[in-house]
Amino acid sequence: MLQKLNLENVLFLDIETVPQHSTYAEMPDNLKKLWDIKADRLSKPGEEKSTQELYGRAGIYAEFGKIVCISVGFMNGVEFRLKSFFGDDEKILLEEFSALLNKHYNTAQHLLCGHNSKEFDFPYIARRMLVNGLPIPQILNLQGKKPWEIQHLDTMDLWRFGDYKNYTSLSLLTAIFDIPTPKDDIDGSMVGEIYWKEKDLERIAIYCQKDTLAVAQILLRYMGRPLIKEEHIVLPQVSEE
Repeated sequence: MLQKLNLENVLFLDIETVPQHSTYAEMPDNLKKLWDIKADRLSKPGEEKSTQELYGRAGIYAEFGKIVCISVGFMNGVEFRLKSFFGDDEKILLEEFSALLNKHYNTAQHLLCGHNSKEFDFPYIARRMLVNGLPIPQILNLQGKKPWEIQHLDTMDLWRFGDYKNYTSLSLLTAIFDIPTPKDDIDGSMVGEIYWKEKDLERIAIYCQKDTLAVAQILLRYMGRPLIKEEHIVLPQVSEE
């Protein structure tokens, strides 16, 4: 399948998510009770953390989190072009992302590609679209589709080769495939704090773009093709949507 893949039909993406509120105390009372139930299940054996202390993990769950950035990348000849949708208003960035999908990625030949995206990015986006009262673009909507009709690629799923025991991180794959990555001053666990305390959305968007590029480079390694050269990477003028 990968040998016949037309990379210009693939939209690579990554998302960054945060808790919907800056602190547990700011949550509505009805959601606090539901988070308490969720957090009790998240507690590891011997972990002595309150549901308030565990609230930092809320961004992982679409019911308690929100998307603050979606970065996308696509091949245009030898160029790899990047763009980010980000901001405080989740509905606006989802509307703009949906417009991109509906206009340019709306045929059976098109594919979406991410890392661990089948379990995280794609369902998270679809769920948040429903919460925001938005229609789900056809390429993201799995209802009524047969497995071979689903237009999703997942670089972690491809790495598994049927072995579902372990999670393999994006950073580990870039290391073992000798994919050059710039040193980052943040990682995914810091995004919530950077968003709520530092209010630095541009920093989050730049980090998200780097992960999107890494996904594309990993897929190229899987295909046995040369990596995208630095001079062929077209970065956007980062500005809030």
